[in-house]
Amino acid sequence: MSDDMSDTQDVRAQAAEWLARRDRGPWGEADQAALEAWMAQSWANATAFWRLDAAWNRADRLSAMRSAPGNRLLHALGGHFTPVLFRAAAAALVIAFAGTAAFYGLQPGENSYETTVGGHETLTLGDGTKVELNTDTKVRVSQDRRTVWLDRGEAYFDVMHDAARPFVVMVGEHRVTDLGTKFLVRQNTNRVEVSLFEGRAQLDSVGNWSGQRSATLTPGDVAVATATSMSVMKKPEKMLSGELGWRRGVLIFHHTSLAQAAAEFNRYNRRKLVIADAGAAHLTIDGTFQADNIEDFARLAQLVLGVRTENRGSEIAIMR
Repeated sequence: MSDDMSDTQDVRAQAAEWLARRDRGPWGEADQAALEAWMAQSWANATAFWRLDAAWNRADRLSAMRSAPGNRLLHALGGHFTPVLFRAAAAALVIAFAGTAAFYGLQPGENSYETTVGGHETLTLGDGTKVELNTDTKVRVSQDRRTVWLDRGEAYFDVMHDAARPFVVMVGEHRVTDLGTKFLVRQNTNRVEVSLFEGRAQLDSVGNWSGQRSATLTPGDVAVATATSMSVMKKPEKMLSGELGWRRGVLIFHHTSLAQAAAEFNRYNRRKLVIADAGAAHLTIDGTFQADNIEDFARLAQLVLGVRTENRGSEIAIMR
């Protein structure tokens, strides 16, 4: 066996060891901090833990873990165990996880929810956590209700914090972990944007790129992560609150270009706004508008910006 394979197996065993300890309990803030410190030691540590944790959550088998080979060994030891025996148990858990992940890859223990274009739905999970889905959004929720996969669109999370069971949002190769939080996650074609409104959250990216891979967000932070970068900036409270206008059925623009405004309206409507020339695209607009009324917006743009509009059936074209 090569050294690389041996190292990989050792990391996986350690990751399984952490999962076994968390499931076995008790698990508090100090335990969570120790786990996060271990994950921070290397990207291999973090990735191994996330993959095992995600596989187990998808299978909805946290409770069944008590009958897995590794945990039976731990219970047989009556709570008195040596590091060697614990690692043996962890190795058995790696085997159990691998088999479970392979089987449940075909039958995932998840519930799926999605909204249509212009739709809005609020989910209340079993622990009281609320997830609001914006237009054309799809999420999958693990049956233990503590892991959510955002497959497309945008969702607002008001999380009931539990140090023993962290709440996690997975978006492609990015992971948001709640640290007592209200936050917004939006997925575009090639980037993920996380806006933090209350509490703290940690954003980690698992892509194969150099540079910053994680950030702890505090209120007012907006993080943008792509396949090759991660950046964090502060936004004024007024601007940040405007990002949640969709919860009231409105879009709020602050010095927003007409092209950006049209793109936002198009997320909520089957009839689309088309900016027909560059001169109109760069004009800016301010105000609050009904998300589902592109006709009123086009008329206002005519009055305020002096542009022309043209009805093209399924589209309204705006031009200088």
